[in-house]
Amino acid sequence: MTDTVDVVVGRVGKPHGIRGEVTVDVRTDEPERRFAPGSVLRVETPRGSASTLRTLTVTGSRRHQATLLVRFAELADRTAAEAARGLVLHADLPADATPDDPDEYYAHQLVGLRVTDLDGTPLGEVVELVPGGAQDLLSVRTTDGRDALVPFVTALVPEVDLEGGRVVVADRPGLLTPFPDEE
Repeated sequence: MTDTVDVVVGRVGKPHGIRGEVTVDVRTDEPERRFAPGSVLRVETPRGSASTLRTLTVTGSRRHQATLLVRFAELADRTAAEAARGLVLHADLPADATPDDPDEYYAHQLVGLRVTDLDGTPLGEVVELVPGGAQDLLSVRTTDGRDALVPFVTALVPEVDLEGGRVVVADRPGLLTPFPDEE
């Protein structure tokens, strides 16, 4: 049996039309793969939800302007689609899976990596990848115990060395290290 990793791939948004189609807040760089017809996604119900759904099966997906619209077999009409609003969608990936693009990473690949500056000075450890609108953010627990967010862009994170177990951050005062007057 191959080890797998649970990843969040999206969240069900509002209904679109009357036939059960829904918008999806995408949390994956590979929506064409995760929302392909036949894909079965596990469901996490948000607090207060009355939904009894445990899985959703994709029957189709399409882009409408900048929004991903998805049809699920279990959502036959607008009422069912409205009841599914807020459900978090999960998929299993093989533990050794890597994205097709060499400059992309799965969250589970980054969590736990050491964070150093350009000179190799330890700055902390990646504790989470936070999805963002403009770009994702690395949540870093600094060596002095603070939590900081670093935009996951090449200008600030010029190197990710999975084999070496580290992420290099082009640190500047106020990003991971405090401003001099805060020390």
